[in-house]
Amino acid sequence: MALIVAKFGGTSVASPERIQMVAKRLIAIKQAGDDVVAVVSAMGKTTDELVGLARAISKNPPKRELDRLLSTGEQVSMTLLAMAIEASGYRAMSFTGRQAGIQTDTDHSKAKITLIHADRIITAVKAGVIPVVAGFQGIDQNGDITTLGRGGSDTTAVAVAYGIGADVCEIYSDVDGVYTADPRVAPRARKLDQISYEDMLELSGAGAGVLQSRAVEFARKYNVVIHSRSAFSDAPGTLIKEADSSMEQAVISGIAHDTSEVKLTIRHVPDMPGIAARVFSALAGNSVNVDMIIQNISEDDFTDITFTCPEDDLERAEEVIQGSLERIGGRDYVVDTNIAKVSVVGTGMKSSPGVAAKAFQALAASDVNIQLISTSPIRLSVVISGDQVDLAVRSLHTAFDLDSDKVFEETMLSAEELEAKKNKGR
Repeated sequence: MALIVAKFGGTSVASPERIQMVAKRLIAIKQAGDDVVAVVSAMGKTTDELVGLARAISKNPPKRELDRLLSTGEQVSMTLLAMAIEASGYRAMSFTGRQAGIQTDTDHSKAKITLIHADRIITAVKAGVIPVVAGFQGIDQNGDITTLGRGGSDTTAVAVAYGIGADVCEIYSDVDGVYTADPRVAPRARKLDQISYEDMLELSGAGAGVLQSRAVEFARKYNVVIHSRSAFSDAPGTLIKEADSSMEQAVISGIAHDTSEVKLTIRHVPDMPGIAARVFSALAGNSVNVDMIIQNISEDDFTDITFTCPEDDLERAEEVIQGSLERIGGRDYVVDTNIAKVSVVGTGMKSSPGVAAKAFQALAASDVNIQLISTSPIRLSVVISGDQVDLAVRSLHTAFDLDSDKVFEETMLSAEELEAKKNKGR
């Protein structure tokens, strides 16, 4: 008998019909002899709608109050799912982040989990109950509700899996696993059977949206096996686990892209020690997450400093730069919102020379101009024009022999269609 944590994303619980399908899946796990704990996101676009409501009231809503508001989305879906399970004749109990024992730091809107007190969940499982935990939220030392940031329900699921000693953390979404690229951009992308924590962490950090990078980082730290799979299919997905000899040792695991960043260039600053330190210390002090940085070659003792950051941080970044220009002796700054970051990821890069050359040749052959370059032992990232992101991803995917013979076809069946399809096959 296995102990499973099953996390369901917003698409999976977007309607009463889909919530009932999730309930059936959880009950099927129970009927197979395994114990299961569910973790749920808010229904559909609920979080976006709640953010919209908050901003209709206040342009800058207090983070503490915003966290309290956003946490209600998951509380709705957890309660409805528990009701659906009970209506099917099985016992269920819903838990908020606080009730589930998820303790965090005090950083509202992007809190980090510090402790897991999973006693109530374990007690419920032993009593034959299916616990349903609200994802994305916890409680800080002051007793205030906190949220974990976008995709935080993935982190909740992994943390709960660690806290109760689960055998696997199954993360269900509208995709059936981890692909070598976003199949909606590169239709010949292949689904991976397994991928290492290290490669998955780099792909997630580089923009692959299938799993939150913090969830993968937590899983790697505590050796929690993740199974990424589809909520609309019984097919096996992708296992994310420690690398072993059974895994395919490809040079490149996948191509990721991210269109959520912006590029800022501070122009004509003095080329002298301490300037960059002042700029990036001020940005860090205002919670601006800087990604890629480049400083041009000095000309007449002046230079340009360029960096990228999430578009969500742009307003704060501009405030910092405007306040720093005179102090650092800069002339002005420019913002480019039409950029994309494309990354080539693979642990095989460590021992395979020529990856960068092949990537640059592929982009050049497709007439894609590179604006910035960043590397790590297992990742090569370039910043390009946002208009060329699809072309760049497909070119790199083909260049590194990742193309499948099959062409991906995206399907999103309704609950009724899925049920009919299952019944037809019986």
